[in-house]
Amino acid sequence: MSEPAVVAEGLTKVYGEGDTATVALDDVSFAIDKGEFVVLLGPSGSGKTTLLNQIGALEGATSGSLVVNGAEIAAMDDDERTEYRRGTVGFVFQFYNLVPTLTAHENVALIAEITGDEPERRSATVLDQVGLADRTGYFPGQMSGGQQQRVAIARGIVKDPPLLLCDEPTGALDLETGRSVLELLKSTAEGTDRTVFLVTHNSTIAEMADRVLRLRDGKIVGDEVNPNPATPAELRW
Repeated sequence: MSEPAVVAEGLTKVYGEGDTATVALDDVSFAIDKGEFVVLLGPSGSGKTTLLNQIGALEGATSGSLVVNGAEIAAMDDDERTEYRRGTVGFVFQFYNLVPTLTAHENVALIAEITGDEPERRSATVLDQVGLADRTGYFPGQMSGGQQQRVAIARGIVKDPPLLLCDEPTGALDLETGRSVLELLKSTAEGTDRTVFLVTHNSTIAEMADRVLRLRDGKIVGDEVNPNPATPAELRW
């Protein structure tokens, strides 16, 4: 068997000190296999985004261990963390974070240029994969919310990352558009070793996950494997 994609052991994150200290993650442990579609589920303030930030090496842990693809995040220096984020992790956020003065193609190529060869070809390929071959020359302001999120997904996968980290990617979308975006995200993991983590407070979305980690007050309160995940079209919320 191959090594797990992500292994956390006793992962803890505390903000502040003394009486003002806030425990965002409290002794979190789990192991995720490569290729799993994982939902991090919990209410606001439960630690979901903090955990995602740990996996993305956007901030350091207070204590504990986090190993991704065999590499210990805490052992990395700043340059290694930068290289890890560049080559290993793709990010998709709720509010797209597109550059408004760049076209869809240029927004994706901005990432492609710093992560590999043939950025123009790779950018065109992923925009076609997300269904936007006819929108490559459009600016964000000329596209719907769903189309902008598809550009954000294309930007996240253009470097072909082993990990795709998604923070409430359907939170700003209507029901039908949200379903199409979830279908696209799910398809990025199927038949590959790419592992997808999706943060949500919407328990219905968890029905399509291979694995659900439930968080509350910084702790893992549930770790469930779903043998028969729903398709996005079957979701009702």
